[in-house]
Amino acid sequence: MGWKTAIARATVLALGLLAFGVSLPAGAQPLNWRITKTEWSAADEKGFGEFVRSIALSGCTTTIQCMRGPGNPYRASDPGTLEFHADCAKWVYMLRAYYASKHGLPFSYVDKISGEGADLRFTATSNLALARHDLVDRGAGIPIVATLNAIHNQVWSATYRMDPAAQAPVLQDFYSPKIQPGSIRAGTAIYDINGHVVVVYDVTEDGRILYMDAHPDESVSRSSYGPQFGQSSAQLGGGFKNFRPMKLVGAVQQKDGSYLGGHVVLARNEEIADYSLEQYRGNAPGAKGDGADAHFTYNNTALGLFEYARAAMSGGEFTFNPAYELQVSLKSLCHDVRERAMHVNMAVEARIAEKQQPAALPGGGAASGSAEWDAYATLPADERLRNSFAQLYRDLSGTIALWQQHDLRLVQDRGSLQEHLQQIYAQESQACTITYTNSDHKAVTLTLDDLSSRLFSLDFDPYHCVERRWGATSEAELASCKDDAIKTRWYKAEQTLRNQMAAGYVAPPALSLAEAEKAPPDVPVAINVRALIAGTAKPAGLAQP
Repeated sequence: MGWKTAIARATVLALGLLAFGVSLPAGAQPLNWRITKTEWSAADEKGFGEFVRSIALSGCTTTIQCMRGPGNPYRASDPGTLEFHADCAKWVYMLRAYYASKHGLPFSYVDKISGEGADLRFTATSNLALARHDLVDRGAGIPIVATLNAIHNQVWSATYRMDPAAQAPVLQDFYSPKIQPGSIRAGTAIYDINGHVVVVYDVTEDGRILYMDAHPDESVSRSSYGPQFGQSSAQLGGGFKNFRPMKLVGAVQQKDGSYLGGHVVLARNEEIADYSLEQYRGNAPGAKGDGADAHFTYNNTALGLFEYARAAMSGGEFTFNPAYELQVSLKSLCHDVRERAMHVNMAVEARIAEKQQPAALPGGGAASGSAEWDAYATLPADERLRNSFAQLYRDLSGTIALWQQHDLRLVQDRGSLQEHLQQIYAQESQACTITYTNSDHKAVTLTLDDLSSRLFSLDFDPYHCVERRWGATSEAELASCKDDAIKTRWYKAEQTLRNQMAAGYVAPPALSLAEAEKAPPDVPVAINVRALIAGTAKPAGLAQP
């Protein structure tokens, strides 16, 4: 299929299930946005970051609660009935636009994109920004609710999937910042090319980058930046993104100080002081890497991207405590597991598994995609989870090797490192449990360690029983599964996709059952963190089982 133009829509695929963004009851007075400033100042950017941080630190758990609660300093100017709905990709834009509306700031966004394939969230190449929409006051003010709804309906994770060097046909909304204090800040977005977007709300003294994210069920959670985001190539635009500086020009200032008319001009890459492709290319002189090929150094020490980000953001002042790092990594993995549980539960509640298996596996190049599949399948999320566990295995292998070499960069506060790591792993595994209700209406509880042993059996297919969705392989656990022979054949045929460990998810082609059964499955890698800590698994290179 050739280049397909896509205007983002409200019922957007798996990470955009909500049909509206912001709502008021019938008869409520419209809220109007007046432009009183022609550009965002450094103080405005700082204020936006403080707004995002306040929301995150309030402890709110849904987008509606976040905007109505004490974390939103502007809530008093909103009607009590205002409802704020958003998923991950929309949340970032809507927070930015909402803040702009409260401060009379200009705003503009990409409202039309194109890309290769039917599903622009998971293209193998960069999407392009085709058109922009400037928010301009023509005299009656800009209606806030209608505007936020329009943004909600026109931006999605595909809007982020753009090569940061591209500046045509029109400028994209974000630029790629240098990894340094002040450039990575509260309000910075982080795009995961597996289809997720988060927003930074704080950077700690030791360089840890904290973020919050919204989900399709409108829940809001928090975690820290790390290997779960993968290392993107430049053309897919994964990683850190800051909103591009913009200025309203040609507007006429009125007696009340507001501006009417004009249009928005965005800064080009070469005009932005902290624009940099460092996160893709590396930071060595003449660096020409791309994604996984990028090389980073800090104080003459070779580091990976995520270690480099930590070092750069702390000014080199952080100490590396292996037990603490393991604990944080496991909490991040738990965040991903619980996000997956939310998607599986949505499919269960919609009773998708009771429906007939489709004749073909929908693919990125399919002429007619399945909205149901897009909404409930967890193929990209499961691949992201496998990659996160794999990266933890690699990182921990390297840490253990450095400890054995008595590397002075590592600190251990007490006792045996191995015993401390075992204690942390057991503690976090037990603290992170998922309980699902099987097809016989009985509860089944799995720990994080249980799930780590099921990484390549976790079923992404929403038409299969919940037991398979959670990786059941034993006769006893599968006894309650109601899948028929066709669904069982599909589960076995989809093993190749369950084994995939690519750096970033790309939608596969559509497959019939016969085609899927012919595909030779890749051999899954061995990822046993508990055995690695115990010293019974091979370190480093993810040995084949």
